[in-house]
Amino acid sequence: MSPFHQILGNNLVANVTNYTVWFALTFWIYIETQSVFATGMVAGIYLVFTAALGFWFGSIVDHNPKKLTMQGSSVVSLAFFSLSLGMVFLEPEGAFKDPYGPYLWGFVFLVMLGVIAGNIRSIALPTLVTILIPEPERDKANGLVGMVSGIGFLTTSVISGFLVAWGGMVAVLVLAVVVSFLVFVHLHWVHIDERRAVAEPGVPTEPKRVDIRGTIRTIASVPGLFALIFFATFNNFLGGVFMALLDAYGLSLVSVQMWGLLFGVLSTAFIVSGLIISKTGLGKNPLRTLLMVNLVTWGVCCVFTIQPSIWLLAGGCFIWMFLGPYAEAAEQTTLQKVVPMERQGRVFGFAQSIEQAASPLTAFLIGPLTQFIVIPFMTDGAGAQTIGGWFGTGPARGIALVFTVAGLLGVVLTLVAMNSRYYRMLSAAYAKEPDDDDGPMPAPSMA
Repeated sequence: MSPFHQILGNNLVANVTNYTVWFALTFWIYIETQSVFATGMVAGIYLVFTAALGFWFGSIVDHNPKKLTMQGSSVVSLAFFSLSLGMVFLEPEGAFKDPYGPYLWGFVFLVMLGVIAGNIRSIALPTLVTILIPEPERDKANGLVGMVSGIGFLTTSVISGFLVAWGGMVAVLVLAVVVSFLVFVHLHWVHIDERRAVAEPGVPTEPKRVDIRGTIRTIASVPGLFALIFFATFNNFLGGVFMALLDAYGLSLVSVQMWGLLFGVLSTAFIVSGLIISKTGLGKNPLRTLLMVNLVTWGVCCVFTIQPSIWLLAGGCFIWMFLGPYAEAAEQTTLQKVVPMERQGRVFGFAQSIEQAASPLTAFLIGPLTQFIVIPFMTDGAGAQTIGGWFGTGPARGIALVFTVAGLLGVVLTLVAMNSRYYRMLSAAYAKEPDDDDGPMPAPSMA
């Protein structure tokens, strides 16, 4: 098995473990405290840590061997999960049932630090694609990366729910400690030739610092690259509507058991999509692929809740999940081509800080907006009187209206982006940018 595929499998196991801990913590806190405030705070902690540490993590990736940073990520996660497990065994009676208690939040803080340490891997992995895969094959490799994310998405909630039901946070953290140790050991035996990540002789070595200004200068030096990152950020901002409202809307149509089963089946779209990309690639212009994918997904978002139908919802969700890896792979492929190797970690870290914080932020904002404004608007307000005859009325139709409006905004944004000079400039930069594959390594099979 090639080093790339071994790294991909190792990353899959590590990511599933970290996100299983995060999901399990959310489930467990609600069971213990019955507090929505507490579960919301867990998401908030993740948002703040991700936004604050992305730059630093990117700098770590740039200034150290990529394999070492991934091993370091596992060691840090292992340490924090071990400390958290100790807190479970030493818990004063009833300390975890107080949603405002310092012992509970000290525990949450340690657990989330272990989870967040795994973000280093999500920055290191695309830089390893640049190192290990020749440029013509990178879009296919990024498709496999998207498939790995899909598998993790498919399995995480199932595993975490089972573990919490079976053994609480003790079972979750014991598994996390064992698996974090195993992925660290496995990485030790994976050989990665990182010579391309080393500066050429005679080229001044950059100081080992975060260097936010230098990273911003690098992004600004590529015409249209800032626009790409902010386009992805705005997409994620609108995507937060799904994070906040999709479960509520689905549960208005079917039982919780049916919704959980249906969502698991629909999540296979990630895997199918990743496999197809790994065979066919993204075309000559990944940026155009990104925009076309967004046009389709936001168009679907306009209509998949237009009537209260579980089949319409299921079809829309499948298309959304199927096209998601195309968008992610297209962005990564573009960045890998136009950003210098020695800066890629910090650029990916910058993008992670900005983009990943957008969805949770929307989730925080859209819930109250929907509950107190849109739902009354579609229940007995002006919306119900105006369009209720064909769109429907009631709380579920209020949620549906939010999806439709988000879809319309997404379509408008994508059309503006497709006709902007930033799109033309970045497309030209991608087509002309020379790649630094001096004596490229043989491409591992994408099969």
